Amino acid sequence: MKLYYYAHTGHKNGLDRLKKATALLKALNKQGIDTMLLVNDFRAGLAAREFGINESVTIETVQDIDAIASLEDVIIIDSPENHRGRLEKYCTEFRQVFRMAQSSDDRSEYGEILLSMVCEEEDEGCISSLIIDDLYFQKYDKIDRTVFFLGDSDANKTILSHREFFEGQNMELLLGHYFYVKYEDELAKIFSRLHESEEYSDIICHSKRVVTASLQCALEARVSGAEVLYILTEPLDNIVEEKLRMLQVNTVKGFDRNIYEHTVFSNTLDCHNITQSTDIIAYKIIKLL
Repeated sequence: MKLYYYAHTGHKNGLDRLKKATALLKALNKQGIDTMLLVNDFRAGLAAREFGINESVTIETVQDIDAIASLEDVIIIDSPENHRGRLEKYCTEFRQVFRMAQSSDDRSEYGEILLSMVCEEEDEGCISSLIIDDLYFQKYDKIDRTVFFLGDSDANKTILSHREFFEGQNMELLLGHYFYVKYEDELAKIFSRLHESEEYSDIICHSKRVVTASLQCALEARVSGAEVLYILTEPLDNIVEEKLRMLQVNTVKGFDRNIYEHTVFSNTLDCHNITQSTDIIAYKIIKLL
């Protein structure tokens, strides 16, 4: 038996799903499960190495998982793609199928086990899964700086179109894995310092303040003890909103400089008390194999 974890990745949708995948795969590997990461592009596979997963296989879409996995294998799917009936086939053929919930109203379609930020009580078909790499739960000395991380891609040049939000704020920019070199040259004129994407974990762990439009980054930074402002670029799911409130993550709709400048950080909570170790999530998954 092998467990395949498919994370929908790419320059248009970033690497948040990849970061969750690598965190959970490391925990599963530690408990003796033979695993393989499936991604959509070669660069995502390279990025996975930075987060501790050295091997991966590139496939086109969620519909191609059965070209790699065998009947007695287990699969985890984290993707918003239209599976076009493939999910029903997977649930019939594979030993077990887990699927990452994409919203608060997401429900199991064909008997697959949901991995959700919040599960209803007594729902045996759901595992509560706020997945954050264990490395962020350690204590780190913080550097007094404000780091901005939009996400791993900025195809629409969002940062440049909101340059007035950043200018004069003495922010440092953590680049995304899909940023282009020429684009980086333009961004260097706005921020006090640029950090390479390969430094991601180190920068997040050691920064006192983090401003981001990436939900996964907001969670990781907050758990590591940073003061966090999450910029909403799309409507927020109710469950996600509640989790952010519990974790004392500040939120702001869009790039509103006035609100940002008047933000009062109140990050005093020990987040470890309301989050789960990936080892626990991995153990719950293994019990269902």
